[in-house]
Amino acid sequence: NDTFIFHAMVSGLIDTGEFRFTPHLADVEALNEAAFSSSFQVTKLSFHAYLLLEERYGLLRSGAALGHGCGPLLVARDGSVDLENAVVAIPGRYTTAWMLLRLWMPRIAVPVVDRFDRIMAGVSDGKYDAGLIIHEGRFVYPRYGLIRIVDLGEWWETETAMPIPLGCIALDRKSRFYGDRERIADVIRRSVEYARAHPEESRPYVKSHALEMDDGVIDEHIGLYVNRYTIDLGSAGMEAVDTLREKARCAGIIP
Repeated sequence: NDTFIFHAMVSGLIDTGEFRFTPHLADVEALNEAAFSSSFQVTKLSFHAYLLLEERYGLLRSGAALGHGCGPLLVARDGSVDLENAVVAIPGRYTTAWMLLRLWMPRIAVPVVDRFDRIMAGVSDGKYDAGLIIHEGRFVYPRYGLIRIVDLGEWWETETAMPIPLGCIALDRKSRFYGDRERIADVIRRSVEYARAHPEESRPYVKSHALEMDDGVIDEHIGLYVNRYTIDLGSAGMEAVDTLREKARCAGIIP
């Protein structure tokens, strides 16, 4: 979904004014970790990482992954797993998925961190008792013989009646471009709008970086994670972020 969003602005398909963007593609947890040393001026972050770094990064209103029916899933080989004593693989300690899992079940076993694209195979092979999956995992986990233990997005929406905040685009507050943050957000917004208006133009770029190559899965993924909140968080999106912050604070997950 991020390559779909940013294709137009990094490929010269929209006017970016005086701004020039050099893309650095990495797993979201790698980007989360890089943000703690301010490696990039503009970066994708899990909302978990963003909430820990609010003094360092400012939230941009465009480019976010936030919506309905798009949350992380906890999966296992069968439904009898004892989560308080299980080996549970997670896609990163700063991912929103891990924050949500802790909110859902504070007594969850101590996790093992693995890259998101290795977790389903690890559970299927018996390396892990359960796994927390994100991204396109929600579309393909049955292929690995796995069942869903809980849909954390569904749980969140039942608890709050709000869309679930997963990831965002943020700008380093010390960047010389911080005063231009609204203009940068506008570039991202126009890139999203171009991608949605011309979906096939970005297909080769998206597929060149995709781990799941099936066109149907790619289309489902983009359709789910790129929505009106990606164009602009709006008041409903900002309220959902505020709610996540408050719940995480009450649970002692963030200061």
